[in-house]
Amino acid sequence: MSAALSVGALPLSDVLAAPEKGALTLIAFAGKDLALGAETARLLGDAAGLVAGSAEFAGFKGKIGTALEFLAPAGLAAQKLIVLGTAPDKDGEAVDYLRLGGVAAAKLGKAKLARVIFDFAAPPEPSAAGDFALGLRLRAYKFDQFKTKKAKKDEPENDDPVEVALAGPDAGAIGAAIGAAADLADSVDLARRLVNLPPNLLYPESFAEEAKALESLGVEVEILDVPAMEKLGMRALLGVGQGSARPSRVVILRWNGGKPGDAPLAFVGKGVCFDSGGVSIKPGAGMEDMKGDMGGAAAVTGLLRALALRKAKANVVGALGLVENMPDGAAQRPSDIVTAMSGATIEIINTDAEGRLVLADVLWHVQSAYKPAFMIDLATLTGAILVSLGQDYAGLFSNNDALAENLKKAGEATGEKVWRMPMGAAYEKMIESKFADIKNTGGRYAGSITAAHFLQHFVNDTPWAHLDIAGTAMGSPAGDLNQSWASGWGVRLLDRLVRDFYEG
Repeated sequence: MSAALSVGALPLSDVLAAPEKGALTLIAFAGKDLALGAETARLLGDAAGLVAGSAEFAGFKGKIGTALEFLAPAGLAAQKLIVLGTAPDKDGEAVDYLRLGGVAAAKLGKAKLARVIFDFAAPPEPSAAGDFALGLRLRAYKFDQFKTKKAKKDEPENDDPVEVALAGPDAGAIGAAIGAAADLADSVDLARRLVNLPPNLLYPESFAEEAKALESLGVEVEILDVPAMEKLGMRALLGVGQGSARPSRVVILRWNGGKPGDAPLAFVGKGVCFDSGGVSIKPGAGMEDMKGDMGGAAAVTGLLRALALRKAKANVVGALGLVENMPDGAAQRPSDIVTAMSGATIEIINTDAEGRLVLADVLWHVQSAYKPAFMIDLATLTGAILVSLGQDYAGLFSNNDALAENLKKAGEATGEKVWRMPMGAAYEKMIESKFADIKNTGGRYAGSITAAHFLQHFVNDTPWAHLDIAGTAMGSPAGDLNQSWASGWGVRLLDRLVRDFYEG
C-alpha cells in the first residue's frame, strides 16, 4: 500500500502563496449556474472569468462529477486550475462532499502539490471539510506493494504522497475535521489492505498478529488457539479448518470506552483467509478471489481501530473467526456431522458452505460470554446475495426492527447501503436435516436467506443483524471513492452506526 495522498489545512490568505516545492495545482468549486463562492471569486480575480467564458464551449454546467481545467491561468501562481462542479444530480439534494473529494482526487493526475479553495456559493455544513478530505483519501488508496515496475500513467515520479491543503475561513476547524477523517480513512485502508493481501502472507496466525497490533491504541486483544477452542467446544469452526496446514484462530477485540457495566456492542467477522471450498472444491476459474473471503473480519478489525482512534464512548466487542478451508486428507466431508459450541448438531451437506459454521461458534461464544446489547455479523457469505442485490447493497437480515432501521439509516448516511431481506418459517424448513438438528445448506434456492436462518440458531434472544457482504467487500467496481479490488466496506457504516445511535 502506498501513502498516495496527505491532506492538511491552511488559511485562505495563504492559498496562493508561492509553493515551497513543485508546481501548484489549484482547485476551486462552481455550483448550479456556475455560481462561485465570494472568496473564490476574490482569490481568482480575473481568472474567475475563465469559468463563464469556457463553460458553454466545454458543456460545463456545474454538475458534480464534471470539471473545467486550465493550464497556467493568467494572473494565478498556479500551473493548473481545476474548477469542480458541485451541483447534485437531482434538484433539492444536498451537496455530496464525500463524493466531491473523490472526484477531486481523480483530477489530480501527476500533481504533487495541490491547494483547495474550500469555499462555496452556499455555506457548507461543518462536517463538509471532513467528508471532502475522507473522499480524497478513499479515492487515492492504492495497493501496489508487490509492484516492482509501476505503471507510468498518472503516477507521480516518486513515492512521496501528493500534498493537498484545504484553505478556508476557519483553518483550525478544517484541520480538526481533516484529522478525524484521516483516522477513519486509515482504518478503511487497513481493512482494504487485509483483503488485498495474498493468502500466503495473510492466514489465521498472521491475521491474528495484525489484530494484536491494535493493543497500541488501547484495544484489549485475546487470541484463542486450537486447544482453547477445543476446550470451548467450537467444533463447527474447527471442522472447517481441519483440512488446512494453517491452524485456526479466534480473536476477541475489546474497546472499553463506555460506562463500566454497560452491555457491549458486538461485531463478528467471518475470516476465511482462503476458501478452496474444501472437499466440495470450487471451480478453478476465479478461485483466486477467495483470498477475500475474510472481508467481514477485515471490516471488524478496521472498525475497532477507528473506534479506538476517536475514543468512542461505547463498550465494543469485536470477534474474528479465522480459518482456511482446504481439501487435504483430514478435511471434513459431505455427510459428516459436527457438534457446535451451542450443542446443536450440524450435518455437513457441502463443505463450501463453511463461513456459517465459523460464525455459528463465534456468535454463540460472544452472546454467552459477553451478553451484548446486540450482535452484528459481517460475512462474504453467499454468491446468492450477488444474484439478488448485485454490488450496490449488502443484504441485511435481522431479528430486530430497531437495529435494522438504524443500520439502514447509517447506510444512507455513508453510502454503504443495506437492503433488508425476508426471513420466515418456510425458509427454516429448508435447513432441516434428516440426521442432525440442522444442515449447513438448504440448496440452491434462497441461498442467502437460508444461510441467515442457519446463523439465527446461534444468537439466542440477542438482537442480531447479519450483513451478507459478498457483493460489496471484494471485486469492487471502480467508482468515485474506491479504485481498489478491496473496498473496506463496513468500516464507515458501522462507525457511523455507533456514533449516531449508541454512544454517550
